Amino acid sequence: MTTPELPTGEQLLRALATSGNKLPGIWSLLGMDGAEIENGKVSFTLASRPQFANPLGTVHGGICATLLDSVMGCAVHSTLGPGFGYSTLELKVNYIRSVGTEGVRLTGTGTVIHTGRSTATAEGRVHDEQGRLVAHGTTTCLIHAPK
Repeated sequence: MTTPELPTGEQLLRALATSGNKLPGIWSLLGMDGAEIENGKVSFTLASRPQFANPLGTVHGGICATLLDSVMGCAVHSTLGPGFGYSTLELKVNYIRSVGTEGVRLTGTGTVIHTGRSTATAEGRVHDEQGRLVAHGTTTCLIHAPK
């Protein structure tokens, strides 16, 4: 009896992004789309909306933090072999400018800096539709070996 081959992290992300099905969890909740996936680099986009507002009426910083966590984590995942997983150990975000809630298109891009046996690091940037830097950050991820 043979067991089916598990996909690599990059293969799994590509399959999710191109499935045409409702995307899992946070991608659907925030309306992330426009996935661009390559080994060690991932980009997603989302459009701001009134539900993302903080008390000052601009996009809450947690939206950019979540976008950064997603693209940086998925960039790490894209470098992992079959059956490997990851979880965020640390997330550092720097906010550069505020964003309106009226459908501003944000693009987050995460790039792996280093993938080791037990941890990986990545950096990310969020730009608005005019190409202006909105936020940037770094992450450290714990790598989970297959069971």
